[in-house]
Amino acid sequence: MREGGESELRRLLAATGGEPLAELMAEARAVRAAAFGATVTYSPNVFLPLTKLCRDVCHYCTFAQPPQCGERCYMRVEEVLELARRGAEAGCHEALFTLGDKPELRYRQVREELAELGCGTTLEYLELVAGRVLEETGLLPHLNAGVATEEDLARLRGAAGSVGIMLESASERLLQPGMPHHGSPDKAPAARLGTIEAAGRLGIPFTSGILIGIGETRRERLEALLELRAAHQRHGHLQEVIVQNFRAKPGTLMAGAPEPELEDLLWTLAAARVLLGPEISLQAPPNLSDAHFGTLLDAGIDDWGGVSPLTVDHVNPEAPWPALAALEAQTLERGLDLLPRLTLYPRYAREPERWCEPGAVAPAVRRASDSLGYARRWHWHAGAGAPPPDAFPGPIAERAPQTEVASALASLAAGEDPEEAMLTALASARGADLARVLRAADRLRREVNGDEVTYVVTRNINYTNVCYFRCGFCAFSKGRLAANLRGAPYLVPAEEVVRRSCEAWERGATEVCLQGGIHPGFDGEFYLGLVAAIKAELPEIHVHAFSPLEVWQGAQTLGLPLEDYLARLCEAGLGTLPGTAAEVLDDEVRRVLCPDKVSTEQWLEVMRCAHRQGLRSTATIMFGHVDGPRNWARHLLALRRLQAETGGFTELVPLPFVHMEAPIALRGLARSGPTLEEALLVHAVARLALHPLITNVQASWTKLGERGAGLALTAGANDLGGTLMNESISRAAGAEHGQEMAPERIEALVVSLGREPRQRTTLYGTPAHERRERSFGAPPILPPLEPPAREAGLPRRAELARPGVKIA
Repeated sequence: MREGGESELRRLLAATGGEPLAELMAEARAVRAAAFGATVTYSPNVFLPLTKLCRDVCHYCTFAQPPQCGERCYMRVEEVLELARRGAEAGCHEALFTLGDKPELRYRQVREELAELGCGTTLEYLELVAGRVLEETGLLPHLNAGVATEEDLARLRGAAGSVGIMLESASERLLQPGMPHHGSPDKAPAARLGTIEAAGRLGIPFTSGILIGIGETRRERLEALLELRAAHQRHGHLQEVIVQNFRAKPGTLMAGAPEPELEDLLWTLAAARVLLGPEISLQAPPNLSDAHFGTLLDAGIDDWGGVSPLTVDHVNPEAPWPALAALEAQTLERGLDLLPRLTLYPRYAREPERWCEPGAVAPAVRRASDSLGYARRWHWHAGAGAPPPDAFPGPIAERAPQTEVASALASLAAGEDPEEAMLTALASARGADLARVLRAADRLRREVNGDEVTYVVTRNINYTNVCYFRCGFCAFSKGRLAANLRGAPYLVPAEEVVRRSCEAWERGATEVCLQGGIHPGFDGEFYLGLVAAIKAELPEIHVHAFSPLEVWQGAQTLGLPLEDYLARLCEAGLGTLPGTAAEVLDDEVRRVLCPDKVSTEQWLEVMRCAHRQGLRSTATIMFGHVDGPRNWARHLLALRRLQAETGGFTELVPLPFVHMEAPIALRGLARSGPTLEEALLVHAVARLALHPLITNVQASWTKLGERGAGLALTAGANDLGGTLMNESISRAAGAEHGQEMAPERIEALVVSLGREPRQRTTLYGTPAHERRERSFGAPPILPPLEPPAREAGLPRRAELARPGVKIA
């Protein structure tokens, strides 16, 4: 007996019926709660029966069929792709390939058709078709490939997110004459366990399971589960075990065999949950339990398996999938949250570099997943034109507040200082906990800011898109390595910067915001000259300019301490600093995202020095790429500590990552921006984490769109930022939300939410009446002048200033 004591089996076998079974099921639910919290998952998939031919003759199976005259043995590539595309449009993430075992070893017709297809085996054809689906639709294939060699599996790993084979039973007895696996060589337990072991050696996320009610004993079920547990303990690759109940089918040798009773299924599920422990997910197909499927949750399952909005269960075509709404209702009824997953479970999807082939599969996993490894629920992306779904956030389970999230919210409400673990839990919230966090942030916003929503009339001036830093997220900077990205390299002359500032003033602006790339010819005098030129022409306008990276580079090139250079900027007329170039203030992220940029400590030191000079600043966080809740927590805590020291931050601006043209996303090394849930969570957690030190949280309409920004205003945000007039950075990254949001539109949005709009100055004062009057009905702006950078004749500096402290 493998890695399972006799006493363990005896205890489980004794828990039959009545109180013992109820106690076992309660124990199973406790194991589930400890491992998976209140989350139950499912995989939205499209079912692709590549071939229904098989060399085996299992006595209960209607999936496998002999060749039919005039019919193809395999689905054609075009058929598969058409169905997969429809699945992708319907919101699926998984392409489930099911097929028979090695039919070419039994049927000449199969061998001939494979030869026509340019393949020698069914598994070769499976590899080809799955690769096409992955490449052309983005769906992640899961391959029920049957018994396979390690060489076969190594090839399939390059085309699939996961692979599976049902062990069904570890009993050799079922291969004997008169038993269900007689005449089916691929059902030999040793062969199937060999496939599972080979997959483990290759690091393939794997699915297996047992089939109950086909003549096995309960002890044999437990022994099969022990075999699976042992394989996982050796390799860590068994992501789920399915307990599937036998259904008698007409036309089979077992058509008259009794099906397992519900109590028998519940016992097996509960025993499996306890025996397998917390690392392996437990699944039971809901469509095989008729109206009783909700009861399966009471036995400790944490996954419903694949549920298709498009295709039937071709293995059990007589048993339709329950509607997703019914599945969700049964889950919510038990106080559990239903979340979609990929074919990889979250704990595997969070480590695609370990569990996936790097060329095609790992990038597809990153694109399809959120920061916790779950599937993206909607096709919403930051910067994209599609608005958030009307159904957001959808049904929420009602349950007693006994989670980490509830505990963290209670601690913050009691006035305790936030800690990393506390904020990480809040930023990881899903389902009912997500709703709690958003509501708590909105309540706190109302207490602190009332129902007022502020905005500033400003003009954004990005004076150059040439930059010698190579941030992986940036589609704005142009240089030798970024020729494929939008727009030609430009450098706006000082007189054009002044002209745009004057035009903004005429349109009611109180502020101009200056930011740009770090041109290799710039030194600190360039930034000083820009500010002085604007203030000479417009002494009353507020100049909000230069990220900590620009300030750092300016000081370095002039050989000045930060304090001295910042003092010179103040003398020139600088009003405040934008808190950009922060990305995520955690060097764990920065070494991947922007390794040659200022480190976390350098960014904070620039801000510390600026605040000491009397300069106020904003702060930002740019999230949704290679980061996650723990990194967001560290960022917020770093800002909180500095704010407690200096009091210099006016607001936090969460900036969802716009992925469409970002180099790191194009290379498949980042996620596709945050999900809608994550975008709102960061605003909400920021509100809770920074209270009472930073009282303003801004929603970026350029990233979120109008409806998304409106949702953020119900999740802790109280400010809509600036009207901008021009916006280049988000547009270069692929954002579609326009370059200006006029005061009329901003105020209409705010009023539609039942809130009160208020125009503000940079430092949250009230602008002069004349400024506000000019901002409404403003004339169109003239086309901005953006001369090619080479026309400036700015020589490259001999030595480029780079951060003095490398990110280790």
